[in-house]
Amino acid sequence: MDLKNYIKAIENFPKEGIIFRDVTPLMQDGKAYKEAINKFVEFAKEKEVDVIVGPEARGFLFGCPVATELEVGFVPVRKPGKLPREVIEYSYDLEYGSNVLAMHKDAIKPGQRVLIVDDLLATGGTIEAVIKLVEALGGVVAGLGFLIELEELKGIEKLKDYPVLTLMKY
Repeated sequence: MDLKNYIKAIENFPKEGIIFRDVTPLMQDGKAYKEAINKFVEFAKEKEVDVIVGPEARGFLFGCPVATELEVGFVPVRKPGKLPREVIEYSYDLEYGSNVLAMHKDAIKPGQRVLIVDDLLATGGTIEAVIKLVEALGGVVAGLGFLIELEELKGIEKLKDYPVLTLMKY
């Protein structure tokens, strides 16, 4: 199945000059969505992961079904103030400004093998921050899974030390 057939290119969204890769048509097709999830599940099994981690919000949409299929836990990574218990935070720079991500302090146990799943790899900043959170808690990043990679943004260069599965490249 060619998953690219289920991705819509939306020009000039969210702003002029951007081509937004809309994953919702893939999610609306049960067979295509299942195909994508199954590919992440196979990768997770190869890497013998103990837990799935996903950044909000689209990382939840792809990570949760993977965790369910594997019968392992899912750990959400959120913006500050969204998680109710004690958290660990990581601040990172963006092209214009900065961002902060948070994870519950007890979400990852030392030595747990983690697969981080997200819909899109662009510049790699968000995933790099998620990796820092996982590793700060003693987790081992066993792999990274992305539905789409935007190759021209070269985010993959920040992730050279980790096994990466990308289902589609643009």
